[in-house]
Amino acid sequence: MSLVVHVTGARPNFPKAAPVLEALADYDVEQLLVHTGQHYDDAMSDIFFRQLGIAKPDVNLGVGSGAHGAQTAKVMIALEELFTQRRPDLVVVYGDVNSTVAAALVAAKLGITFAHVEAGLRSFDLTMPEEINRMVTDRLSDLLLTTSTDAIAHLGNEGTDPDRIHFVGNPMIDTLLKHRDRFDAAGVREQLGLEGDYIVATLHRPGNVDDPADVRELVAAVHAVADQAQVVIPLHPRGRARLEEAGFLDHDGMRVIDPLGYLEFMGLVRGAAAVVTDSGGVQEETTILGVPCLTLRPNTERPVTITHGTNQLVTRQTLPDRVREVLAAGRLETWPTPPLWDGQAGPRIAAVLAGSVGAGRRAEA
Repeated sequence: MSLVVHVTGARPNFPKAAPVLEALADYDVEQLLVHTGQHYDDAMSDIFFRQLGIAKPDVNLGVGSGAHGAQTAKVMIALEELFTQRRPDLVVVYGDVNSTVAAALVAAKLGITFAHVEAGLRSFDLTMPEEINRMVTDRLSDLLLTTSTDAIAHLGNEGTDPDRIHFVGNPMIDTLLKHRDRFDAAGVREQLGLEGDYIVATLHRPGNVDDPADVRELVAAVHAVADQAQVVIPLHPRGRARLEEAGFLDHDGMRVIDPLGYLEFMGLVRGAAAVVTDSGGVQEETTILGVPCLTLRPNTERPVTITHGTNQLVTRQTLPDRVREVLAAGRLETWPTPPLWDGQAGPRIAAVLAGSVGAGRRAEA
């Protein structure tokens, strides 16, 4: 029986992997779920496994946090040992985190067939560590599983063999649609004591929070948003210091909370008047939920959320005015959604993966 190893490492990976693990269980393969421990506390990882019904990882490498090079190296060392002992027939990775590129390098050097879920996304911004991870991972991958047509075009422009590219849709949307009825916006509002319109913010990119001048501009922009509606920002305690020093929290309209589990966070987003973010996944989730999304970045690797969703790019200078326009317009009743974001990406991905190792469906499936 063929062995398929799934490598996950950080919060965004888990809702992408869940539908693939579930669908691949219908095939005659052995699955091994590896959690590298890149995100290692309960709010950032363990709670996702519980809420999404994912079995406890078979292996937890426990690499923890650290600088990009050190963290990637720790994952590589641990995965090389694991892959040498177990010798997978196929390795599957998700997204663009350090664990993703580490697994790609190890699998390529060991000559193990390798699949990348969410291949082909490009921001064309090499100051983003995630962009480097995406490019390296895709270059090494044998199977490139794409979520959007623009990703197919990017891979084609890079000379990728079309036979290696599979347009499968977005597995994170499978998870969202499966659990949408559990997103309790009213319950989260009551729990947090929120009244009236509120705006959710998720801000962590180096381009927004590393340079002191950028942080000062960010503080001014978000405070101008908080003048219009309460801003709720889930923020890990380790990430607060620099923002606190810059006066980010010195506004009555700012409400900082600890990171939430998947269901609680999606409930918070579902009830929001708008979301201000520099995160990739949130752009996709708001696209399906119909929540106006203001992406505080000069670019996005997910342009389909702009052409087929509720997302728009903003700068720190234009953010307050865009928020004012969004609040005045209110939520849309209908909006476009991207092709194949239909809740069936997991089965499509599983069919490609099973076919690559020659596995048929289980008799009881």
